Amino acid sequence: MALKLWHCAMSRSIRPLWTLEEMGLDFEIEVMPFPPRFMHAGYTEINPIGTVPFFSDSNDPDNLVTMTESTGISQYLVDRYGPSDLAVAPTEAAYGDYLNWLHRSDATLTFPQTLVLRYTVLEPEETRLPKVADDYTKWFYARLRSVELALQDGREFLCADRFTIADISVGFALYFAEALGLRGGFKPATDAYFERLKARPGFQRATTYDASSAIKLPGS
Repeated sequence: MALKLWHCAMSRSIRPLWTLEEMGLDFEIEVMPFPPRFMHAGYTEINPIGTVPFFSDSNDPDNLVTMTESTGISQYLVDRYGPSDLAVAPTEAAYGDYLNWLHRSDATLTFPQTLVLRYTVLEPEETRLPKVADDYTKWFYARLRSVELALQDGREFLCADRFTIADISVGFALYFAEALGLRGGFKPATDAYFERLKARPGFQRATTYDASSAIKLPGS
């Protein structure tokens, strides 16, 4: 199949998987144990840096596309296989907000969560650092205030008055936060927004594989 996604449960690969589901595109998925660089034979031959996701598009036989950045893959899909209401066009007034949310979702929101995960779950007991996890939990909550502010005055989605991949990208950060046991710090508008996202059939299909996750997270 031309579109293929390598996926681990509870990982950033949920972003492109959710996008694929929302767009109704045909794709192949390879579900791997975490971390795939150690647990999935041959993965580092496909993706030398060993991260998740990995995505390929072989629709054009003269130009094999491979990508590793979750939000970038989502943006590629809506731009390459649109037009789609999941994208915001440069001609729309919300275009700047849209790009800002796409980049904020990972660089500002998911980044501190990965440190919480590492120093509460992934590291051996003797090398875990509760102070680091606590500090980056506070960092995450401080940055999450941007979501609460954006949703004030009854806004349903983050930008353009519709559901877009900005919501998918930020939605994963909220989902990951819940898995880490951090949902208790969500403010009311953010919490209600997250419930709306989780009710979407595309989200529910994208997270079907998460029950098989080998990672035992604090909130699971």
